[in-house]
Amino acid sequence: MQDLTPFVLAAFIGVSPRIRQSGTSLAQRGLMSKMGRRALRKAFFMPALVALRFNPVLIEMKKRLLAAGKPKMTIVGAAMRKLVHLIYGVLKNKTPFEPHFAV
Repeated sequence: MQDLTPFVLAAFIGVSPRIRQSGTSLAQRGLMSKMGRRALRKAFFMPALVALRFNPVLIEMKKRLLAAGKPKMTIVGAAMRKLVHLIYGVLKNKTPFEPHFAV
C-alpha cells in the first residue's frame, strides 16, 4: 500500500496546482487541479478564508504571495493546500498546532 503523504492528500482533495502548457504557450497561469473530491474542496474554501485572516502562518504566506503579485484567488487556493498540509502534520505527529514552530 502506498504511504499517505500531504502531497497525495492534497491531490485527493483536488487542491494541488496544475500547470497548463502546450508547445510554445508556456506563459499561462497555473490552476487548481480540481481532480479530487469536490465536496472536500468546497469544505476547505471558507476555512481557508478565515485562516488567511487569523492564522499567523497563513498571514505571512499571504503577504509573501501578494508581494509576488499573485491574484487573490490563487492565494486562497494556496491557503487551502497549506491547510491540508498543516492538518496532516498535526494528525501524523499527534501534537497540537504550534504557529511559531521553527522549521
